[in-house]
Amino acid sequence: MVTGNLLIVIFLLSLATLFFLILKMKLEPFLALIAVALGTAIVIGIPLNEVPGIVAGGFGNTLIGVGILIGLGGIFGTFLAASGAIEKIAQAVLKAFGKDKSPAGLAITGTAVSIPVFFDAAFVILSGLIKSLSKKTGISIVSFVTALGVGLIVSHSMIAPTPGPLIVAENTQSDLGLFILYGIICAIPATIVGGYLYGMFIGKRFNHSGEIEEEVVTPEFTPKKEISTSLSLFMLALPILLILSNTFSKLLVPETTISKLLGFIGDKNVALFISVIVAIIVLTPYINKSKQTLYTEAINSAGIILLITGAGGAFGAVINQSGIGDFLIVTMQSWSIPVLLLAFIFSQILRASLGSATVALVTTSSILGPLAFDLGVSPILLGLAICSGAIGLSLPNDSGFWVVNKFGKLTIPQTLKAWTVGGFVAGLTALITVYILSLFSGILPGL
Repeated sequence: MVTGNLLIVIFLLSLATLFFLILKMKLEPFLALIAVALGTAIVIGIPLNEVPGIVAGGFGNTLIGVGILIGLGGIFGTFLAASGAIEKIAQAVLKAFGKDKSPAGLAITGTAVSIPVFFDAAFVILSGLIKSLSKKTGISIVSFVTALGVGLIVSHSMIAPTPGPLIVAENTQSDLGLFILYGIICAIPATIVGGYLYGMFIGKRFNHSGEIEEEVVTPEFTPKKEISTSLSLFMLALPILLILSNTFSKLLVPETTISKLLGFIGDKNVALFISVIVAIIVLTPYINKSKQTLYTEAINSAGIILLITGAGGAFGAVINQSGIGDFLIVTMQSWSIPVLLLAFIFSQILRASLGSATVALVTTSSILGPLAFDLGVSPILLGLAICSGAIGLSLPNDSGFWVVNKFGKLTIPQTLKAWTVGGFVAGLTALITVYILSLFSGILPGL
């Protein structure tokens, strides 16, 4: 099998080939991802008899995490939209933040929601707001996708008790309470700069009409009667509240019958399933369309998303199998650069190459975390630098890239400029905040 620097070359060439097939050859992304996954595995030197299993395994393992979620999320979002709930929520956001600042409101909402809720689940649940807010404000859909996606990924990567940051806190032996506090302090400017300010900047550079799929509004989409704002907000919050119940039960009443029950209903798939059933019952009086039609539309739209998301996981599995992560670890440990910057770069490169923020966080913190005291740096600052690096540079080997692309209804170039670059800007902003905090070492508690 190929080793050394040639691994990096092959990885970059595989990405270039993928973009060429999708953008120039106009090949369906699902087919392009499978083709590049198979081709990359062969070029790397993985035995031919193992290649199909690795590709299929990566596809299946990805859908284990998000497959049911995407299907249920499609149905849930369809019922919310058909009942007029999404419109009501959009009006509430506009009222709270104003027309011009509505992307900031969506970004902050995303940051709060993604603390207890996984990125994929939160994006699926909240994505229905994007088109509605864009239509009401005239602000580019690209701006809202950037605001929501970046807001979600910032807290997903920086604020415990999300698993990645939680593991970083453990591996660096940081005080969890202080780690959460400083994580929030770093997350706020990262969300504002990378999600809101950059989102507004990049949105003005796209004429999204004609480039983004637009649904045709027909009379049957008109709700039977007007839904209330309070019911709309409750329905949107329901899956989030159920997932939160699992999180808090583990903290407050661990290893009890209540904890086990809430752990079941608070599982992201079960929580969304319960929410779908409630939506079907509660929202039907407001919907001027047959349930069967809504089911069919939701499932049809979820199908291609499932295929592309799974294929992205297959590509990521091939890259992981290549050993590029281990090679990067060995290489970067010999670099003579400041430790906080090293931690950021290390995590950032693993994030881009392996396609997973959580894997980047776990891998980087397991290597550098135990060295914090020897390196003469605060464990909390080291951990937050690692978290900052995991935010950005999401590429097509990341299933989240395709969730944002399809649910956000962006083109591939728009996804790269909005989501990939926006995340990098947010991560860099978080790192700058970490360095600012480091100026107060010995003054602020824990630093």
